[in-house]
Amino acid sequence: MPDADAMQASQCFQLKSANVSLTALELLFFEPDAFEETLRDKIRQAPGFFRDIPLVVNLEKYEGPTSELDFFQLIGICRRHNIHVVAVRGGDDDQRRLARNAALALLPATPQRQAAPEPAEADEPAPEPVATPDAELRNSHPAPGAARIVTQPVRSGQQVYSPDGDLIILAPVQAGAEVLAAGNIHVYGPLRGRALAGVHGLAGARVFCQSLEAELVSIAGHYKISEDLQEQGWKKAVQLQLKDDLLVATPLDK
Repeated sequence: MPDADAMQASQCFQLKSANVSLTALELLFFEPDAFEETLRDKIRQAPGFFRDIPLVVNLEKYEGPTSELDFFQLIGICRRHNIHVVAVRGGDDDQRRLARNAALALLPATPQRQAAPEPAEADEPAPEPVATPDAELRNSHPAPGAARIVTQPVRSGQQVYSPDGDLIILAPVQAGAEVLAAGNIHVYGPLRGRALAGVHGLAGARVFCQSLEAELVSIAGHYKISEDLQEQGWKKAVQLQLKDDLLVATPLDK
């Protein structure tokens, strides 16, 4: 049994910040049968990906009546399929009250991009700044975050995360592995597991790989699973990026 004086002198836990990758479910309306059928279909496509994942219900595009938004029923459906609803994002006051009553955490809505302020009128136009070669180089190549370089294969069950910049892997990513990055992901080998780039919302992030065989690829929360990825660039060297919110694969030799 721990010494009483030692217990008083030290705390039994510490609170620290953490970066955790979460999957968001963008709810447009809630009809229980349709919800569960759609959920079953998604799980059938990638059963390993959805098992025991934490889920955030995003209400920012919810168009259904608030009276039909039954979080207890939604949570129950998800639990039947081993998915754990942990929080809601966005929503109005009534919807967030319902979520709080269901013991869900409340996340703020996604910050909206603000329009650029109108330029102030001036009596005389300000002179154009003269860009030096060094300044032009810095503007065209903003300072990157710290990249993480991995030289060993990423094996099934492993997770590799680059929280500040790109993730560069000089080896295969095996099925069942997961690689995540705030920036781009480069895989100089077959990409067979899951790759999530731009995990903090960087829509311009890309995924590069020598052979696209992935279980799932995601960029800034937009993802495609294996069945969808096989329609374009399968087992070829490709880059994947977002174009009009659609994840598109392009051969690297073009």
